[in-house]
Amino acid sequence: MEEKDITDSEKEKKDYGSENAYYSARPKIGAKGPSKLKQQFGRGITVFLVVAASILFYFSLLRLTSLSELLNKVIGVLQPVIYGCVIAYLLNPIVKKVDKYLLPVLERNMKSRESAEKFSRGVGVLAAVLVLIFLIMELCNLLIPELYYSIRNMVFTLPGQLNNLVVRLNEMATDDTTTSAFLKTAVEEGTQMLETWLRTDLLARTNELMSNLTVGVINVISAVFDFVIGLIVSIYILFSKETFTSQCKKGVYALFKPHHANMILHFTTKSNEIFGGFVIGKIIDSAIIGVLCFFGLTILKMPYAVLISVIVGVTNVIPFFGPYIGAVPSTILIMLSNPMQGLYFIIFILVLQQFDGNILGPKILGNSTGLSAFWVIVAILLGGGLFGFVGMVMGVPTFAVLYYMAELIVNSKLERKHLPASSKMYDPVSYVDDEGRYMSGREEETEKIVEEVVEDLEKEAKASERNS
Repeated sequence: MEEKDITDSEKEKKDYGSENAYYSARPKIGAKGPSKLKQQFGRGITVFLVVAASILFYFSLLRLTSLSELLNKVIGVLQPVIYGCVIAYLLNPIVKKVDKYLLPVLERNMKSRESAEKFSRGVGVLAAVLVLIFLIMELCNLLIPELYYSIRNMVFTLPGQLNNLVVRLNEMATDDTTTSAFLKTAVEEGTQMLETWLRTDLLARTNELMSNLTVGVINVISAVFDFVIGLIVSIYILFSKETFTSQCKKGVYALFKPHHANMILHFTTKSNEIFGGFVIGKIIDSAIIGVLCFFGLTILKMPYAVLISVIVGVTNVIPFFGPYIGAVPSTILIMLSNPMQGLYFIIFILVLQQFDGNILGPKILGNSTGLSAFWVIVAILLGGGLFGFVGMVMGVPTFAVLYYMAELIVNSKLERKHLPASSKMYDPVSYVDDEGRYMSGREEETEKIVEEVVEDLEKEAKASERNS
C-alpha cells in the first residue's frame, strides 16, 4: 500500500513537473479522523455551540418582525422561481409519458443513448409547454368573452332585479301582520343605508377605489410577468430534473447517517406520491365538474352559465367544503333572476356533487390521501385558517403526509414490541398483558372451539377404527 502511494505521488510530480505538484492534487478531508484537540475539547465545543445557538434563537425572537419581512421579501423576489417549480411539477407527468413511449423507439434507432435521452426530453418538454399554452389560450378564448358578457348583463340587470325584489316584498308587506311589518321596516332601512353609502362613502372613497384599481392592474401585470419567467424556469427544471434530484440525494447522504437519509428520502418519495396524486387528480376532477356544470346549466337555460361554471369548477378544488362555497353565491345570482330557477340549480348542484363524490372523484383520486372524512375536515379548517385559499387546497395532502409519518412511527414501535400494527386489532375486548403479550380477549372462546374440534376428530377416529 505504501509503495503504491509513493508511486502515485512520484507520477504526480512527473506530470506537473514541479516539487509542489503534491499540493496540486485534491486532498482528502477528514481522512484521518478527528484531531486530538477536538477529541479533548469536544464536550466544551458542544456546550459553546448550544449556548451560542440559544443566544441566536433569543435574538431571532426579538427580531421576529424584521425576519418575517425579510422572508416575505425573499419570497417575493423568488416568486418566478416558485411559479417555475409549480409549473414544472404539473407538467412533469406529460414529460414522463413522452419519455416512456418515445425513448425506447429512439434507443433502437439512434446509436448514442445520451442523444436519444436528450432528444426525447426535448420533445417531452416541448409537448408539455405546447399543451399548457394551448389550454391557457383556449380557456381565455372561451371564458373571457363569456365572462365579460355575463358580468356585463349582471351589472345591467342586477339593479332591476333588486327593484323587483323590493316591489315583491312591498306587495307581501301590505297585510297588517307582524311579518309584513318586519319586512317593510327591513326594506326601508336597507334602502336608506344603500342611499347613504352611495352619497357619502362611495363618493368619498372614489380616489381610494381608483388607486386600488391601479394597484390591482399593476399586480395582475406583475403576476403575468412572473408567470412567463416561471414558465422559462420550468423548462430548465424539466431538462435538468435528474441532475437536481441527484444533487439533493447526494446532499442528504452527506449530511445525515445512512439510516436517517433513507428515511428522509422515503418520506420525500411518499410526499411526492401523495401531492402528485391529489393535486393533479383534483385539477382534472374540477375541470370535468366545471364542464359538466356548464352543459347542465345550458340545457336548463339558466343565466350566467359560464360565470357560475367557472365559480363551481374553481371552488371544487377545495375538498369537502368547495362545492358549497361555490354553490352559495351562484344560487343567489340565479335567484335574483328567477327564484324557481335558483331552486332547480340547488337540486342540480346537489346531484352533480353526489356524482363527483361517489363516482367521478374516487375514480380519479382513488385513496391518494388515505385520510378519513374527519381528518379531511380538520385539515381544511386548519389550513384555511392559517393560509387562506391555498391552505384549504394544500392542507389535505400536507396533513396526509404528516398522518403517514405518525402512523409509520407508531407502527414501527409496535412491531419492535411484537404487537400488531392494525388498528382493528385493538377493539374494546383486546388488551396487552403486563408481560407485553397481545391478547385478543377471546382466547377462552377460541380454546373451547379448538377443544370441540379435537373431540370431534377423536370421535371420528374411534368410529373409523370400529368400522375397520
